[in-house]
Amino acid sequence: MRNTRAARPRIGGFTLIELMVAVVVIGILVAVAWPSYQDSVRKSHRADAQALLMDLAQQEQRYFLDARSYADLATLNPTIPPSVSSYYGTPAITIPAGATPPTFSISISPTGSQAGDSCGTLTIDSAGNKTSSSGSNCW
Repeated sequence: MRNTRAARPRIGGFTLIELMVAVVVIGILVAVAWPSYQDSVRKSHRADAQALLMDLAQQEQRYFLDARSYADLATLNPTIPPSVSSYYGTPAITIPAGATPPTFSISISPTGSQAGDSCGTLTIDSAGNKTSSSGSNCW
Protein backbone atom coordinates (compact mmCIF):
# COMPACT_ATOMS: atom_id res chain seq x y z
CA MET A 1 0.00 0.00 0.00
CA ARG A 2 1.29 3.36 -0.98
CA ASN A 3 0.86 6.51 1.03
CA THR A 4 -0.67 8.87 -1.54
CA ARG A 5 -0.59 11.77 0.84
CA ALA A 6 3.19 11.77 1.05
CA ALA A 7 3.53 11.60 -2.69
CA ARG A 8 1.57 14.81 -3.36
CA PRO A 9 3.49 18.10 -3.22
CA ARG A 10 2.32 20.53 -0.57
CA ILE A 11 0.57 23.62 -1.93
CA GLY A 12 1.74 26.85 -0.27
CA GLY A 13 -0.69 29.32 1.21
CA PHE A 14 -2.20 30.68 4.39
CA THR A 15 -4.39 28.80 6.77
CA LEU A 16 -7.63 30.28 7.97
CA ILE A 17 -6.15 30.79 11.44
CA GLU A 18 -3.19 32.76 10.05
CA LEU A 19 -5.53 34.91 8.00
CA MET A 20 -7.80 35.61 11.00
CA VAL A 21 -4.80 36.57 13.17
CA ALA A 22 -3.71 39.06 10.50
CA VAL A 23 -7.24 40.52 10.33
CA VAL A 24 -7.36 40.90 14.11
CA VAL A 25 -3.95 42.63 14.20
CA ILE A 26 -5.02 45.03 11.44
CA GLY A 27 -8.29 45.70 13.28
CA ILE A 28 -6.44 46.58 16.48
CA LEU A 29 -4.06 48.90 14.62
CA VAL A 30 -6.98 50.67 12.94
CA ALA A 31 -8.88 50.98 16.24
CA VAL A 32 -5.86 52.68 17.81
CA ALA A 33 -4.89 54.86 14.82
CA TRP A 34 -8.33 56.03 13.61
CA PRO A 35 -9.16 58.43 16.49
CA SER A 36 -5.70 59.98 16.22
CA TYR A 37 -6.17 60.41 12.48
CA GLN A 38 -9.60 62.04 12.98
CA ASP A 39 -8.09 64.42 15.54
CA SER A 40 -5.37 65.42 13.07
CA VAL A 41 -7.96 66.07 10.38
CA ARG A 42 -9.99 68.28 12.77
CA LYS A 43 -6.84 70.23 13.69
CA SER A 44 -6.11 70.77 10.01
CA HIS A 45 -9.61 72.14 9.36
CA ARG A 46 -9.32 74.32 12.48
CA ALA A 47 -6.03 75.75 11.20
CA ASP A 48 -7.75 76.71 7.94
CA ALA A 49 -10.51 78.50 9.88
CA GLN A 50 -7.94 80.27 12.07
CA ALA A 51 -6.09 81.48 8.98
CA LEU A 52 -9.36 82.86 7.60
CA LEU A 53 -10.10 84.69 10.87
CA MET A 54 -6.59 86.18 10.91
CA ASP A 55 -7.03 87.32 7.30
CA LEU A 56 -10.40 88.91 8.09
CA ALA A 57 -8.91 90.70 11.11
CA GLN A 58 -6.15 92.10 8.88
CA GLN A 59 -8.74 93.25 6.34
CA GLU A 60 -10.66 94.96 9.16
CA GLN A 61 -7.53 96.82 10.28
CA ARG A 62 -6.77 97.96 6.70
CA TYR A 63 -10.39 99.12 6.30
CA PHE A 64 -10.16 100.96 9.63
CA LEU A 65 -7.12 102.92 8.42
CA ASP A 66 -9.10 104.21 5.45
CA ALA A 67 -12.61 104.68 6.90
CA ARG A 68 -11.95 105.18 10.65
CA SER A 69 -14.55 102.50 11.36
CA TYR A 70 -14.76 98.74 10.99
CA ALA A 71 -16.66 96.99 8.20
CA ASP A 72 -19.32 94.32 8.30
CA LEU A 73 -18.94 91.04 6.42
CA ALA A 74 -20.85 92.28 3.36
CA THR A 75 -18.51 95.27 3.01
CA LEU A 76 -15.38 93.16 3.28
CA ASN A 77 -16.87 90.55 0.92
CA PRO A 78 -14.22 87.91 1.67
CA THR A 79 -13.66 84.80 -0.37
CA ILE A 80 -14.17 81.88 1.96
CA PRO A 81 -12.14 78.90 0.79
CA PRO A 82 -13.88 75.52 0.41
CA SER A 83 -11.55 74.05 3.04
CA VAL A 84 -13.29 76.34 5.55
CA SER A 85 -16.84 76.56 4.20
CA SER A 86 -17.14 72.76 4.15
CA TYR A 87 -16.45 72.46 7.89
CA TYR A 88 -17.37 75.85 9.39
CA GLY A 89 -20.29 78.19 9.02
CA THR A 90 -20.12 81.73 7.67
CA PRO A 91 -17.94 84.01 9.81
CA ALA A 92 -19.83 86.54 11.92
CA ILE A 93 -18.45 90.04 12.47
CA THR A 94 -19.77 91.92 15.48
CA ILE A 95 -19.20 95.67 15.67
CA PRO A 96 -20.62 97.21 18.86
CA ALA A 97 -22.39 100.50 18.13
CA GLY A 98 -20.92 103.56 19.83
CA ALA A 99 -17.89 101.79 21.27
CA THR A 100 -15.00 104.13 21.93
CA PRO A 101 -12.55 103.26 20.52
CA PRO A 102 -14.25 101.23 17.79
CA THR A 103 -13.92 97.46 18.18
CA PHE A 104 -14.84 94.32 16.33
CA SER A 105 -15.12 90.62 17.00
CA ILE A 106 -15.05 87.90 14.36
CA SER A 107 -16.23 84.38 15.15
CA ILE A 108 -16.77 81.18 13.24
CA SER A 109 -18.58 78.02 14.39
CA PRO A 110 -17.85 74.43 13.35
CA THR A 111 -20.50 72.50 11.44
CA GLY A 112 -20.94 68.99 10.10
CA SER A 113 -18.12 66.58 10.89
CA GLN A 114 -16.12 69.42 12.45
CA ALA A 115 -18.83 69.98 15.09
CA GLY A 116 -17.12 67.36 17.22
CA ASP A 117 -14.04 69.57 17.52
CA SER A 118 -13.14 70.20 21.16
CA CYS A 119 -12.48 73.90 20.55
CA GLY A 120 -15.94 74.89 19.37
CA THR A 121 -16.45 78.45 18.12
CA LEU A 122 -13.26 80.37 17.35
CA THR A 123 -13.11 84.14 17.93
CA ILE A 124 -10.65 86.96 17.32
CA ASP A 125 -11.18 90.60 18.28
CA SER A 126 -9.73 94.00 17.39
CA ALA A 127 -7.17 93.76 20.21
CA GLY A 128 -5.83 90.51 18.76
CA ASN A 129 -7.32 88.31 21.51
CA LYS A 130 -7.90 84.80 20.21
CA THR A 131 -10.37 82.62 22.09
CA SER A 132 -12.49 79.51 21.70
CA SER A 133 -15.86 78.70 23.18
CA SER A 134 -14.40 75.71 25.03
CA GLY A 135 -12.03 77.96 26.98
CA SER A 136 -9.06 75.78 26.04
CA ASN A 137 -6.03 77.12 24.25
CA CYS A 138 -6.88 76.18 20.66
CA TRP A 139 -4.86 78.86 18.94
